[in-house]
Amino acid sequence: MASLLGLVVLLIPPASAAAALRLQYTGEPPAEARTRGHDAVWLGHAWVDGRKGDADLVSLTRQLAGTGIRDLYVHTGPLGDDGSMDGAKHPKAAWLVAAVHRAAPGLRVQAWLGNVVAPEENGLHLDQAETRNRITDAARQVLDLGFDGVHFDLEPVRSDSAGFLALLDQAHAVTAERHAQLSVAAPQIDPLPGLHSAGIALAGHGKWWSQAYFAQVARRVEQIAVMSYDTAMPLESLYGGYVAQQTALALEATPPGVDLLMGLPAYWDESFGHRGSAETVTAAVRGARLALGRNDRQAFGLALYADFSATAADWAAYRSGWCAA
Repeated sequence: MASLLGLVVLLIPPASAAAALRLQYTGEPPAEARTRGHDAVWLGHAWVDGRKGDADLVSLTRQLAGTGIRDLYVHTGPLGDDGSMDGAKHPKAAWLVAAVHRAAPGLRVQAWLGNVVAPEENGLHLDQAETRNRITDAARQVLDLGFDGVHFDLEPVRSDSAGFLALLDQAHAVTAERHAQLSVAAPQIDPLPGLHSAGIALAGHGKWWSQAYFAQVARRVEQIAVMSYDTAMPLESLYGGYVAQQTALALEATPPGVDLLMGLPAYWDESFGHRGSAETVTAAVRGARLALGRNDRQAFGLALYADFSATAADWAAYRSGWCAA
């Protein structure tokens, strides 16, 4: 991340970059830029391995009442490095899906399946047909448990990965046959054209996707959720402006009818790549609303990451900034 940020500084004078992001964050979001009922939240593995039960579900449904959250991305994997899935790791998955459907019929429960991806990590080789076939089989397995959809969080997929597109085509054939959702967690879009290529060349890390590749992915799914955090922005105003910029880029690239969600950093970290004082739910909500006001879209939502790290203040910021009338 340090090398990537250094690259940005080299390409754009720091003062100019800061001014541009601050400008994105200026003004008042329009009143109509509020939840459309397409929001989501990532839920941890405790919901499917037996650590959570009926009382926890009651608390969760109370937490979600009055919000725009429609989808729960429940960590159900992880996938093995060969793409296979061990069902013994989620013994309570079927219970959770049935219990949510009884307690809150309007909610959809999607199985969050993920792992790290080669060549940057020693994990999934999406260029191999055998790996893609096993991941597709894992999608079938979770749909057999009653899940309403499959949510892939495979990182880091490099921009222009043909293997990832092939996987989405395979998986979508399965979810479409079951009338289920297919969704993905997506990296951020190049703040500057071609930045993903420069990042790979200089740092060996493809942090961003090109806008064109983002559009190719979005055409293959029902939902695409941008992981709009871990940006290394040092100030809340700069982070909010960055989220506004990312939202605008994603709005341009996402086809009509596909849900676009922007991720909210409902967790605390204090590192070079993530300044907790800067990356706030408040700033992310405001940045997304500012961009949405310039390009109104109904198939749009916000997604909180994650239930196991979100504080009462994070939930309050989401509610007051996005859900309040």
